[in-house]
Amino acid sequence: MLDIRSARTQDLTGILELYRELRPADPDLPQLLAQQRLRELIENPLTHLIVVDNGEQLVGTCMLGLIPTLTNGARPFGMIEHVVTTNAVRGKGIGKQMLRFVIDLAWQHDCYKVMLLSGIQRIEAHGFYENLGFRGDVEKGYVLKPSWDIKPT
Repeated sequence: MLDIRSARTQDLTGILELYRELRPADPDLPQLLAQQRLRELIENPLTHLIVVDNGEQLVGTCMLGLIPTLTNGARPFGMIEHVVTTNAVRGKGIGKQMLRFVIDLAWQHDCYKVMLLSGIQRIEAHGFYENLGFRGDVEKGYVLKPSWDIKPT
């Protein structure tokens, strides 16, 4: 039986294993830093780190950030990041259950919209998100990373 829930501090190893599947080139985090960041995420009321536990191991995770605004009646918007299910369970509906849980959580927090970004090359993931109701033709997302050159205006 699946347990979709908020992350706990004892979930750290499983979460990091899932992130390695999503981002294999990321450097390993020092244990103390990883523990500190996980505590900060868990304690932050605007951040919801969600895990899927199958009773033996964590098989999925994602994060929902709630961003307060002064628009749309001062309702927040939700940002979903770092969506991953382990390769061993893909195609079994676990990712769909996890994202429906997170979307429902966003609606419970009165979000006026929920957004996520997906790597441009992840075509299969795009279809997965579209099947859940996300649309890629409503708004256009942009990303800037500190390692990129910023063009002068």
